[in-house]
This record gives sequence, structure tokens and C-alpha cells, in this order.
Amino acid sequence: MTLFILGLVLFLIPHMVSVVNHSWRDRMVGQLGEWTWKGLYSVVAAVGLTLIIIGYGDARPGSAFLYSPPLWMNHLVALLMLPVFILLLAAYLPGRIQSHTKHPMLIATKLWALSHLLANGRVVEVLLFGSLLIWAVMVRISLKRRPTRSIPNLPKSGLNDVIAVVAGLGLYVLFAFHLHLAWIGVPPIASS
Repeated sequence: MTLFILGLVLFLIPHMVSVVNHSWRDRMVGQLGEWTWKGLYSVVAAVGLTLIIIGYGDARPGSAFLYSPPLWMNHLVALLMLPVFILLLAAYLPGRIQSHTKHPMLIATKLWALSHLLANGRVVEVLLFGSLLIWAVMVRISLKRRPTRSIPNLPKSGLNDVIAVVAGLGLYVLFAFHLHLAWIGVPPIASS
């Protein structure tokens, strides 16, 4: 569990810098340069993510249950996860989906974390999904209070929405029927 918690801390620290002190982040970017800052940020986050994955895999089998969700909750999760991949893609494909949702990646993260909290009751799962849900909520609140940064983007197009929906649904099916079990080791809809 220690490795998992260390990973969570290392992953969330760089992701919280702008939430906690966006002006310090801007000063550091000014001193180090955009690419150096992004490089350091990425290395710390990647190490954190790696430790989360390894630590989660080690901690999950022996982790105590806080609650046992009913089996039907898996079907609700499958429904809640349906827009997640579409929203993730819409974050990078400017169109109506991105315009209407404003922050599609944060919505996707909140849906993913919330739905997984509903279906998973082990301590390690609650820590993982709960932390990321809290992080996404905090980021969304902080975005209302801090200056917006210009982010390079593709041109806005209605075709981007079509790509996000079609590719997002394709990724959903691929992940639900193959990749979740292959990568996570857990079938997304348990049979018992």
C-alpha cells in the first residue's frame, strides 16, 4: 500500500500546482522555460503513475472491503462509462461537445472515478477513485478562479464531434470487451 500511496502523491502533486498556486507555476515556467517545466512535470507524474499501477496491483488482492456493491451496480457503471471515451477525445477535438462541456476531460475523469467508486469497495480502490474524483472537482472549481491559458488546439469543426463520438464508442467497446481485462486484470462486468 505504501508504494501505491507514494505513487498517488507523486502523481497528484504536479497536477495540483495550478490549483494551489497558479502564479507560482507561471513564475516557474518563466524561470525554467515551458518545455523544461513540462518535462519535469511529466517525469514526476509518470513516476507517480507507474508507482500507482504497481502499488495498486500489489495492494488490491489483500485490500479490505469498506463496502460490497451489489452486482447490478456494474451495469450502471457500464452506462456511466459510455460518454467517458467520447469526452476524453472531445478534449482534443474542438467542436460542439467541447464547447458545451467546457472541460470534457474533467467531466470524463469525474464520471470514470464516480462510476468506479460505485462498483468497487476495497480500501485501495476507494483511495484511487476517490482521490481522482476529489482532484477533478478541485481543478474544476479552481478553473473558475484563475486566468485561462491558451492551449494549442486543432481548428473547431463539426467533424471533430463525429470523430469523438465514433472513435469514443469504438474505444469504449474495445476497452469493455478486451482491454480492461487484459490491462487491469478485472472483467468490467463481473459474472458473479
